[in-house]
Amino acid sequence: MIDARGQEALTGAAQSEIFQILRDGKPRTRSELATLTGLARSTVASRVDALLRVRLIAPVADAASTGGRPSRQFAFDGTRHAVLGVDIGATHVHLALKDLHGTTIADVYEEIAVAEGPDIILGWVIKNGKRLLKPHRDRLTLRAVGVGLPGPVEHTTGRPVDPPIMPGWARFDVPGVLSDAFGVPTYVDNDVNVMALGEHNDYWPHVADLIFVKVATGVGAGVIIGGSIHRGVQGLAGDIGHIWVPEAEDLQCRCGSRGCLEAVAAGPAIAARLRAGGADIHDTADIVAAVRSGDVDAVREVREAGRIIGRVLTTCVSLINPAVIALGGPIANAGEHLLAGAREVIYTRATPLAAGNLQIVRSRGAQDAAVSGASAMAIQQVLAVESVEALVREDA
Repeated sequence: MIDARGQEALTGAAQSEIFQILRDGKPRTRSELATLTGLARSTVASRVDALLRVRLIAPVADAASTGGRPSRQFAFDGTRHAVLGVDIGATHVHLALKDLHGTTIADVYEEIAVAEGPDIILGWVIKNGKRLLKPHRDRLTLRAVGVGLPGPVEHTTGRPVDPPIMPGWARFDVPGVLSDAFGVPTYVDNDVNVMALGEHNDYWPHVADLIFVKVATGVGAGVIIGGSIHRGVQGLAGDIGHIWVPEAEDLQCRCGSRGCLEAVAAGPAIAARLRAGGADIHDTADIVAAVRSGDVDAVREVREAGRIIGRVLTTCVSLINPAVIALGGPIANAGEHLLAGAREVIYTRATPLAAGNLQIVRSRGAQDAAVSGASAMAIQQVLAVESVEALVREDA
């Protein structure tokens, strides 16, 4: 909101206006900020000084002189604060320490099964998170932790809700444990949502509407609408793996129902069909290896899975009208075969108007999409109006 009244004291969103303007990284003088906002120069000067004290902006250069003393310019500085992004997958944990620009300072990756339970997994996160932080404590202040989990998450509490591949995690207080350990707020979402956020933030920032589809042990989607994650009233938006498809009519899904997309197009289903044909394939990693080696049967099954997923996504195209559909997860990243099957169906069956400018692509973020998205989720919270105001108040 532009406030032309020039008042001396600001509160709420108006008080953060100067910082939100500077977030684009473009250097501006106090005079330019006063012109942009309509605020009194004394108000602008006071606000700039407060943002300098909490190290969210920094002087970057002097503006060109018009005859007097050059005016100092200021811009957003995200190098003095940090977040910890945590990607907890079915069989791995990936941590990344990033500054508020999203630049990775340090990271660590390890193969650990989520089925080991929250005590072991979160203990590893705490130990390694503190290890990543230690060499940088003199110049960085940790502000938040973002976490992606491989199962349903109640967004309001950050707790897993009946996650099928996470024994012992149901209703576990993940944000509470990590906030106590690191002394900062912790934000938790399911892995597909954070992957969608990472893909959007890193590669499609100017796209307002995007669907990210992960194909691995399960099939799920993260939906970006208007530039923001759409979660739905129960946080279940994008749960396409449990949409009924005729190809799975008689197949039992791990959710307890029959006919789910996941029961015919996810990794375990593809592996089961290949085993039935005599192949020594037991899990998603075996499928990926077979596809990359050029195994004809594996390639055929993955492409057919792409076609079935594509039929579900054709409905999503009509409902949401996205600009981009990105396919991720290990099976999608094994080659172009899943993508080719999905494209074949969507471009054929979607209406020409909806499909005309639609890009259907393989994830560009690959295995880093989730940790990038978890970090971006935390950064968004740190730089939100309320968080900036709280930081300024603490320093006052």
